Amino acid sequence: MLALVVHGPGDLKFDDFPQPSPDLGQVLVRNTHGGICGSDLHYYRHGAVGAFALRQPLVLGHEVVGRVESDPSGTLPRGTPVAVHPASPCGDCPECAAGIRNVCRNARYLGSAASFPHTQGGFSEYMIVRQDQLRVLPPTLPLSRAVLAEPLAVGLHALNRAGGVAGAKVLVSGSGPIGILAAGAAKAAGADEVWTTDLLDLPLKIALDAGVDRTVRIGTDELPDQYFDVALEASGATVAVGPALAAVRRRGVLVQLGMFPPGPRPAELSGLVAKEIDVRGAFRFDTELDESIGLLAGTGVLDPVITHTFDLSDAVAAMDVAADPASSGKVVLRLSDS
Repeated sequence: MLALVVHGPGDLKFDDFPQPSPDLGQVLVRNTHGGICGSDLHYYRHGAVGAFALRQPLVLGHEVVGRVESDPSGTLPRGTPVAVHPASPCGDCPECAAGIRNVCRNARYLGSAASFPHTQGGFSEYMIVRQDQLRVLPPTLPLSRAVLAEPLAVGLHALNRAGGVAGAKVLVSGSGPIGILAAGAAKAAGADEVWTTDLLDLPLKIALDAGVDRTVRIGTDELPDQYFDVALEASGATVAVGPALAAVRRRGVLVQLGMFPPGPRPAELSGLVAKEIDVRGAFRFDTELDESIGLLAGTGVLDPVITHTFDLSDAVAAMDVAADPASSGKVVLRLSDS
């Protein structure tokens, strides 16, 4: 089978591996679609994501869906459509014991160099996963849309960290795919208004196509002062934190969803104290994958987030397109026939 493997900065290759065989408790999945994430781009371009540097070749990809090829237990018939939960919490640490497995200190994640040996990802024709990592997809959900389940779950977790957004005025700072998916999830959760911001025109157009109420182009338009109950900072740009804090009402909530680069960063934080704003981090997700699948099965409103689909053989071109947010939203790899 072919797999997309990064060997170092700028060194992306198709490596050929034997098709694996599952043991009891494992399932062989024929992957059909994989979404390219920012972390995949960082490994490809820089050989690292933050402090997680490559120490061995790594199969990229953690936003993966497909069909069951073989289940030794006989539980899942061949051809069953599934989404793959990319996390493997340890089950033994204090965080797992407290039921917050998404921040497990020993977790492994598909396509990640955070641990060694690295956790190989899903940009391959086949992969082996534990049976409990699979979520059976409903018949109303095409695999081409289900590939959004993982990044949408990230947005849903951020909304849960905010304490819910029903009836709230919500600002999403940054209109990349996760930001737009979080905004769409906020609309589905009953938010009264949802705005998104960005520096570029295309992400704002995609956000409007996906159903947000209003967009703000940074540098051209102005955000209202103290207007929003909740702000989700999804850009990971520290310069965006100050404006988001200014736009949140007194005793509002700011959820930091975008990942900052390593090292100290300046930010305007005076409003944090003066307005008694709650600031909360949001990292990955846990049970929200099931909620994400249900949301995607019920509506195609978030389909505009996917702007390009490439065959696996064109993965290098796909990576280059995905790296340009002025011309793309979510870029998807077609890993095998669906």
